[in-house]
Amino acid sequence: MSFSLNVARVRVDGVSKWFRVDGRLVQALDRVTLGAGDSEFVTIVGPSGSGKTTLFNIICGLMQPDEGYVALNGQVSEERRGLVAYMPQKDVLLPWRSVLSNVLLGAEVAGQSMAEARREAISLLPAFGLEGFADRYPHELSGGMRQRAALLRTYLFHRDILLLDEPFGALDALTRRRLQLWLMSVWESLRKTILFITHDVDEAVFLSDRVYALTARPGRVCCELVIDLPRPRSAGTLSEPRFASLRNDLLKALEVV
Repeated sequence: MSFSLNVARVRVDGVSKWFRVDGRLVQALDRVTLGAGDSEFVTIVGPSGSGKTTLFNIICGLMQPDEGYVALNGQVSEERRGLVAYMPQKDVLLPWRSVLSNVLLGAEVAGQSMAEARREAISLLPAFGLEGFADRYPHELSGGMRQRAALLRTYLFHRDILLLDEPFGALDALTRRRLQLWLMSVWESLRKTILFITHDVDEAVFLSDRVYALTARPGRVCCELVIDLPRPRSAGTLSEPRFASLRNDLLKALEVV
């Protein structure tokens, strides 16, 4: 692989995972090896059932691998919970809490100074497209705004590593494109390490520094693709010949899955 795992902020090495289903063992992941460097945007693509979410659950410590290991910030440990910020597929905003109260949930659970956390959250509302909506409730928000609120809540956990599991998967195409551009601008400003799951090949190429493609179950890495498109990127990037070439390379890798 072109990426050196020795410099990875996230390192997954030879990870395999089985589940018992109806009395038989089913393998979800097969010797997956991948990594993400400091401030890098890395995307994982693959068909449904290829173990992408299982891999995230292992990275964040909700599950343990049956084979292999995970290292975060150079340290191998079975107790990884709390070391990364994880945004699942659904925004899971609490309907009885306002936007501001929802995004402060992590600070509240962690026992942080709520006055300080509140000041920080309010200062970040404009950057996350939520200015003027602090006192609104989830049912009053569009799908895109709910996702931005969920991402702000994830960011406010103050971890260097963010795991984003298909955050835009349920949105319409136009909203999705707008949020892709917005996410890139936020990432370029905050420079966190992001691991991102999507089924959308265009989204993977557009956002990423590198993309890993997984096979159908059991998930194996079948391709590591370096995305050498210059940054900052814009909507015009989608029409560049190099974008089309990288997109085709990724599609070819997935066709043999």
